[in-house]
Amino acid sequence: MPLITVNLIENVFSQEEKAEIITRLTDTMVAIEGENMRSVTWVKIEEVPEGQWGIGGMALTAPMVHKLQSEGGL
Repeated sequence: MPLITVNLIENVFSQEEKAEIITRLTDTMVAIEGENMRSVTWVKIEEVPEGQWGIGGMALTAPMVHKLQSEGGL
């Protein structure tokens, strides 16, 4: 059974967005391996507290990620 783990920074994605991530990743696995994989595909979302995930030497916060989403840069 496939287990897909997604790491996200806390307070960035809503519950609805996380549900969509789960659905779309499951659909992608089914598209690759066939419908029989749907019932055995697990998607696990793990959230990392703000400030405990860094890129380019900077600890990221939710507002920084939202800025990246909307403007494409920090």
